[in-house]
Amino acid sequence: MSTKQPAPGWLQPVTDYIPLALFLIAYLTTDILTATAVLIFATLLALVLSYSVARKIPVLALLAAGVVAVFGGLTLFFEDDLFIKIKPTIVQILFAVVLYGSYLFGRPVLKLVLGTAFPLKEEAWRPLTIRFSVFFLVMAAANEVIWRTQSTDFWVAFDTIGQIVITFIFMMTQVPFLLRHQLDENTETQDS
Repeated sequence: MSTKQPAPGWLQPVTDYIPLALFLIAYLTTDILTATAVLIFATLLALVLSYSVARKIPVLALLAAGVVAVFGGLTLFFEDDLFIKIKPTIVQILFAVVLYGSYLFGRPVLKLVLGTAFPLKEEAWRPLTIRFSVFFLVMAAANEVIWRTQSTDFWVAFDTIGQIVITFIFMMTQVPFLLRHQLDENTETQDS
């Protein structure tokens, strides 16, 4: 009988942030088109790494990679950075829709993703899902405002560094909620 091993803790940060870091480095040393090609390649390599290590690819990572490939490919084909600039908007909206939609259909993705790290009371998943969905919609709106009103340099800084910092701050603001709604050990052992 085989037991499924969880993915190592380093895998998700590596597959999430290394493609962005390579995109930033390529942009700073070349141009937006080369950086886009690097992002596409690094994102596909991240999927391969995720599958080779964990023997699975998370659904949200697969969706994000698909959007990167499509919008990055359009950027390269048309030699127009518009497509790569709207990519974060599309990804953020997809995340919001998938998170909230999965909750409405009774299979909350957020619970599947965070449930083992943060075992919460059942009633906590709905407000947490709404918070994350709204956060992703706000980030989509911010991306739209920034790429339309700021320079490409500013947008690249926001897309790579800014979004990571804002996401980290958002996650830290959720810690009190997570602590208030975590399952206590007695509840966990009674449910087992």
